[in-house]
Amino acid sequence: MKKSVCGSILALCFAGVVTVNAQDDHIRNSPCDNEMIKKEADSLRHLLAAGGFVVMREASVTMESEYELPIIVPLTEGTWYHVVFIGDINSNTYEVRMYDYSEKQVVYQKKRWGDVDGNVISYSYIPKMSEYHMIKPVQVNNKQKKNLCGYVMLFKKTTDPQALNK
Repeated sequence: MKKSVCGSILALCFAGVVTVNAQDDHIRNSPCDNEMIKKEADSLRHLLAAGGFVVMREASVTMESEYELPIIVPLTEGTWYHVVFIGDINSNTYEVRMYDYSEKQVVYQKKRWGDVDGNVISYSYIPKMSEYHMIKPVQVNNKQKKNLCGYVMLFKKTTDPQALNK
């Protein structure tokens, strides 16, 4: 049962990103448009590409303050991944938690508005087993509770020279 639910959710993840509207109980895509975040994402994409990483998935997302955005991804044992979350520059706090299939927290990072690159959380991860992982970014904004822009990227280290040229 757990695998079929994860598979269903996986199909929805990174295909825009999914939110549920509590008033009419339907699922819809909700990307956002923020030029500053796009520029940060482009810079990080080029920087990581120079280090041998290729983009596996990326999505702009509309978020709500203090609500985690669960993203489920299949990761392969021994493969080097890099995860990036970029939050709205006006938010106060940014956090990313990552859990393995047994729901054990394997990564936790927190940044605040005043930190250097405070709105960007970026980390590498090499899974010990091939299994689904859940990434949960969240941002806290005391002034704007809804329609916060976020951007999530998943990279994979590659040695394929053709993949690096894309």
